[in-house]
Formats: sequence, C-alpha cells, structure tokens
Amino acid sequence: MRLLGVGMCAAALLLGVVAAPAQAADGLRDLRGAGWALKQTGKDARFRGLAAVSRSTAWVTGSKGTVLRTSDGGRSWRDVSPPEAVAEGLELRDIEALDGRRAVALSIGEGEASRVLRTEDGGATWTEAFRNPDPRAFYDCLTFFDSRHGLAMSDPVDGKFRILSTDDGGRSWRVLPDSGMPDALTGEAGFAASGQCLVAAGPRDVWLATGGGAVARVLHSADRGLTWQVADSTIPAADPARGVFALAFRNRTRGLAVGGDYRTGQPSPRAAAVSADAGRTWRQASTPPPAYRSGAAWFPYGAGTALTVGPTGTDVTADGGRTWRALDPGSFDTVACAPDGGCWAAGEKGRVGRLEWSGKG
Repeated sequence: MRLLGVGMCAAALLLGVVAAPAQAADGLRDLRGAGWALKQTGKDARFRGLAAVSRSTAWVTGSKGTVLRTSDGGRSWRDVSPPEAVAEGLELRDIEALDGRRAVALSIGEGEASRVLRTEDGGATWTEAFRNPDPRAFYDCLTFFDSRHGLAMSDPVDGKFRILSTDDGGRSWRVLPDSGMPDALTGEAGFAASGQCLVAAGPRDVWLATGGGAVARVLHSADRGLTWQVADSTIPAADPARGVFALAFRNRTRGLAVGGDYRTGQPSPRAAAVSADAGRTWRQASTPPPAYRSGAAWFPYGAGTALTVGPTGTDVTADGGRTWRALDPGSFDTVACAPDGGCWAAGEKGRVGRLEWSGKG
C-alpha cells in the first residue's frame, strides 16, 4: 500500500544477564538508562528499510534509491546506493541482510517500480533479481527464513495477497499459487512503512499484516507461504490509513503487532496487540503506546523485552507487549535488533540511531 510520505558491547550485555545483581538484570530487561544515540549519515533520505547485522554493522534503505552501510557502529557510512535506483528515484522500503556482505533490497510501487535488488559484495555492485511485470501488483515487504529461503508480498491481485518466493538467496523469484491464500477484504492492503508487514520466525513460519479493510488482520503461514490462516487483530482499521503496520515474532508463538492511524494528529488509542499462539488470537495491550507506531523489534536479552517506534517516539515493554512505557521522544520509522544486542532505528531526514546506555560507548 502507498504510504505518504546500543552502547554496551555484546559481552557486557551477556555478563549483565548472567552475573549481574538482580537490579542490574532488571534494568537490562526494561532498558532503563538506554536511549538512541544518533549516528550522522550525511543524507536527507527517509529510511524505512533497516537490517541490523550486529552492534557494528547495519544497512539502511530509503527514498531516492538510497542504500547506506556501516561496519563501525555508525561512526561512518558508506553510500552503496544502486546507480539505477538513484537515477529512477526508487523507494527502497525494505532490506534483509543475509550477512555483512550479502543483502536483498525491495523497492515499492505499482508495476515495474516494485523490484528486488541483490548484492554479494557489501553493496559495491547490485543485481536486479526481480522486476514486477504486473501493473496490478504493488509489493510492500520482504523477509527471509534463512540465507536461501525468502518471501515478498504484494497488495491483493484478483482479490488475494500475492506472494513471491525465492529458494536461492534472492537470485531468482517466482509467484506462489494463491489457492491457499484467504480472500482479501475490500480495501485491504499492506503498509510499506517499515519493512515489517511481512516477518518470519524459524525455518517455515511467516506472518503478514494488513490494514485498510473493515478489520486489521494478521495472516499466518507455517509452510513458507503456500497456505495461510487469518485472524483479526485488536488494532482499529476501517480506513485506508489505519491498521497493523508492523509485526515482530520472538519465536513461532510469541508475537507483537503495532500500528494505528499514520495521519499526523489522528488518535491511535489501541496501537499494540500481543499473541501467544502463533497469531491465531490477539489480545489488546493493556497499556499501549500513546500514538501510532510503525516498527517493532524484540530485544535479544530479557524474554519479554521489545521496542516499538514511530514519528512521535519510542516505547519499550518488559512484559511481552502487555504494557509499554516511553523511552525516547525522537522520530523513527523502523527498528531492528541483532543477536548480539545491537539495536538500530531509522527514519526521516537521514535519522539513524543505535541503542546505547548512558555513559557507555
């Protein structure tokens, strides 16, 4: 769908969980003392695509065909933008890093504007792996299960969401049959807001978030996109600007959904929901974020700790998404955490931040 538009080293974090006093471990779980340290990118693009490889390495993608990569914790950024994407002003709304050198990026838009680009050399060169030939399709997000298997999703075509699949690391793609996909609701679509409207956990499970229809829904597949089950979320929809904008699953059962109404100044009173059964049912957060949120990520340490971001700030939960509290007032569109505890956020006007603790480098 068209959308207008971390200080401690990993070893110290692990030590904090394993050996620190109880109060220190509690502080880690709810991220007390943490905040976003801005990393100057030198760009004014809006970054809605983000891949966190580690505390030192991350990729961001955004408007004007921009792709940046850092390998030194954000102290410096290498502009690795694909020349054709820059020349055509493509909107690169999602990127998935297979490692520090290999990445797959998605540009959005109707027809041929939706493309998949791939690099194997840290962005020095890019190969176009897919160009959408169908003017009715509009791809929003992509995700990978492992270094070989991945999916991308399009807004409904002929009344059903369209799924694109790769089994060779993004080198080639094919449209999956839609016989196992439920019918879409009138006006239903995905939001290309943060690269998190399609997310995977484990080798076969994947979830798709929707909005714009009468109900905001979450679709789940346990067979890499061949068949899908659908569930209503508690996040309001019934408007093209409302719905679930991002999903995050810690494992194949525990998930978060965030969203709301992306229009400035519009209320989003039920902006978060949680699931404990692989997305079959969703429960409204008892204390949700105070406004629309477009991105979410689980923090690797602390079983119930997660972050959510949006234009009006960042919130954190320590109880698996039931209650949220404000962490930072800055504007971000997307957030991601690496296995070593390196969490990154990105957004408008070239903003990129890394989660850091007060007094820590």
